[in-house]
Amino acid sequence: MTFTRRQTLAALGATSLVSGSLPALAKGEKARLVVIGGGFGGASAARFLKQLMPNADVTLVEANSTYVACPFSNLVIGGERTIDAQSFTHDGLKARGVTIARDMAEAVDPQRRTVNLRGGTILPYDKLVLSPGVDMRWNALEGYDEAAAEIMPHAWKAGAQTLLLRDQLRAMPDNGLVVMYVPPAPFRCPPGPYERACLIAHYLKTKKPQSKLLILDAKDSFSKMPLFKEAWAQHYPDHLEWRGASADGRVSRVDAANMTVSTDFEDIKVDVINVIPPQKAGWIADRAGVADATGWCPIHPVSFQSRLQPDIHVIGDATIANPMPKSAFSANLQAKITSIAIASMLSGEAPEPATLMNTCYSYTTPDDAVSIVGVYSNANDELSSIDGAGGLSPLDADPSVRAREAAQARDWFAAITGEAFG
Repeated sequence: MTFTRRQTLAALGATSLVSGSLPALAKGEKARLVVIGGGFGGASAARFLKQLMPNADVTLVEANSTYVACPFSNLVIGGERTIDAQSFTHDGLKARGVTIARDMAEAVDPQRRTVNLRGGTILPYDKLVLSPGVDMRWNALEGYDEAAAEIMPHAWKAGAQTLLLRDQLRAMPDNGLVVMYVPPAPFRCPPGPYERACLIAHYLKTKKPQSKLLILDAKDSFSKMPLFKEAWAQHYPDHLEWRGASADGRVSRVDAANMTVSTDFEDIKVDVINVIPPQKAGWIADRAGVADATGWCPIHPVSFQSRLQPDIHVIGDATIANPMPKSAFSANLQAKITSIAIASMLSGEAPEPATLMNTCYSYTTPDDAVSIVGVYSNANDELSSIDGAGGLSPLDADPSVRAREAAQARDWFAAITGEAFG
């Protein structure tokens, strides 16, 4: 049985399911497939592995009974959405025949091909898919550790941190100063800080009009920069200021006890601080031996097979997959690529190159959005952008264009969450 390039591409639409026409392994096969991580990457991988290989034993290891999605969580911070609308279970996967191991993966033995769970269970595997997301690099920014994050929330993992930042904004007096720190790349969701800035600025403009948001950025350029700067000038000229690295935007330290943030030339006293710290692959990647000295996971892009451990595939935010960004769209698509590759490899066939894409929507107001599309090739054992493909929303667009993209964003979120968790 061969998974052809045509069949692969058929599975890679922005919101499409792997179709029922895709071939499955022979009925006698009983592969043991383990997936660690129940977010967009891991949940999608578990679903498509089971769909492609219905006779395989597919186990999803995820300690949390509810997954809280990061996409659209900035709307929660801005007071436009509830956290319940971000919350999903894995019941849909269970109904499809995926075994849910509600436990924490504590160790991986690549030689024995086993996963050790905190509760004592040992799971053997023929193929392991890791989708561990990101962890924060505590103390990479002086003064910012786990205790500081309870005072200066990062909100870069959705859930309690999202609500903490939202509640701090609500409690802040009108005339307060909000500061957001944006770290150097790479980090999860490159446009995410700037969408968040829009929605915080909208909240301030409408609820606390004497207040202001100051963005301190470790970079001088960022994803969708012309579109965001246009939106800031149009909607938030009195409520948002951005300072890039060359304009003293680089933060050197924070002091949670005194609610101050320091640049090279200034100590700034603030009312609310959103510190987005430097990041790395989720910690299980280190224990599995798939993260390199950068803290991220190098992969072969045709199969997302680890370059360090051949029977482990790594997908989602943890990967080194430049120029493909760390996003929910990417994680979902990588899950499909990986599932097809694993099915091919287990049936004795080599995975084939494919064309990949990513679409990222960002809200600039609660009713308007902009987007960026990237298209990539994974041929020749490398990921590369395809010249002339993809692009940005147009500048100076009619308001109906921005409203239409906001509607498309809502449709995309409904489709991808339905696909991963439904």
